[in-house]
Amino acid sequence: MPSKVSIEVLKQLEPISSMSESRLRELADLCYIEVVPQGVDPFRTRGVAGQSVYIVSGKLELIRPDGFSILLLGGSDESSRAIGKGGSEFVRANSLTDISLVRIDDDLLDIMVTWDQLAAIDTSGNGDGQTNSAPSISNWSILSGMFSLSNLKYGAFAQLPSAHIEELLKRFKRFETRTGETIIKEGDEGDYYYVVESGRCRVERMIGGVSMLLAELKSGDAFGEEALVSEAKRNATVTMKTDGVLLRLDKKDFIELLREPLLLRISLEDARQKIVNGGQWLDVRYPSEYQFDKLPGAINIPLAETRNAFGVLNQSREYVVYCQSERRSSAAAFLLAQRGYKAFLLDGGLWGGERV
Repeated sequence: MPSKVSIEVLKQLEPISSMSESRLRELADLCYIEVVPQGVDPFRTRGVAGQSVYIVSGKLELIRPDGFSILLLGGSDESSRAIGKGGSEFVRANSLTDISLVRIDDDLLDIMVTWDQLAAIDTSGNGDGQTNSAPSISNWSILSGMFSLSNLKYGAFAQLPSAHIEELLKRFKRFETRTGETIIKEGDEGDYYYVVESGRCRVERMIGGVSMLLAELKSGDAFGEEALVSEAKRNATVTMKTDGVLLRLDKKDFIELLREPLLLRISLEDARQKIVNGGQWLDVRYPSEYQFDKLPGAINIPLAETRNAFGVLNQSREYVVYCQSERRSSAAAFLLAQRGYKAFLLDGGLWGGERV
C-alpha cells in the first residue's frame, strides 16, 4: 500500500515549500509516495503532463531531446523542482536505483498556491487601518468547509473568480445562535449559505414520517451550498445543538460575485506587442517558479506581496500580469486595477500556449 508524504518532504519541494503549514498538512493528506524499481522508466505508461512530479530518493536519469542525459538525485537541490518543467524537458527516463516519487496534480497545486497567497494578502490587512467583522480567509479552521479543496475544485466555489474572494468575505454576516434554534427548515426555499464558526448543529431529515439524524456539524463545516447554485428547496432541517456563532452569505451576493470580474484580458500576441511598446511583464508566482521559466524581461512580485507594490510600480506604464493558469494573475490584476494601474491579464496564463 502506498505511503503518504510527510510535511518534511513537502517542505523540500518548490514552490510547495513556500506554502503555509496548514496548507502543507492538507496537501500531505492527498499525496502518496510512488516506488519505482531499478531499471524502469517511471514515465513510460504514465507521463508528467498535467502533474508536478518530484524525485524524493534514489537516482534517476533523464534523456533530453538532444541525446544528453540529466542525473537527478533525490534530496538534492535539483530534485526540489518538478521533473520536466522549467526547461528540463526529456524524452525518456531510467531509474538507476530504486527510486521514490511524489506526483501532484498541477491544477490542484495551483488552486492551493493561489488560495495560500490570497490568505497572506488578507493577513496583511486592507491597507487603510480598518477592520470589519467579516471572517478572515487566513483562518482555515473556520473556513475549511467553505474553502475545502473539494469545494474549490468541484463545488459551488470552483468557478468563483479569485479576484472576488476578498469581496466575498466582506459580505458574510456573523450572528450568534442559541441551543435548539432552527437555522434552516426542510422544504423551505434556499436563501443563505452558512459556515459554522463555533458551536455544533444537528442535520435531520424526515424519512417515512420520522425525523432521522443525518449528521452533526462543527466549527469549519459548511451547509446550504445548494441554495447558491440551484432553486431547490431545503432537503433537511438544521438546528443548533449548542450555542454558537454562524457566518451567513446571501444567495444573491454569491451569484453576483460568481460572475467574471471586469478584467482587461489580452492575448499573447497583443501582450507581446505591448511589451515591445514599453510595457512590462509582471510575474506574480513564487520566486522559485519565476526563476526557472519567467518570460524575458519579467519582474517578479508574488501575489501575496501585491499590496506592497502599490506606490512602487509606475502608474503610467502598462503591465501584463501572468502566472500559470490565471488564478493568481487575475487576483493581482484586479487589485492593481482597483488602485489605478494599467494592468492587463494574460489570457490563459503560461498554460494557455507556448511562451517563448
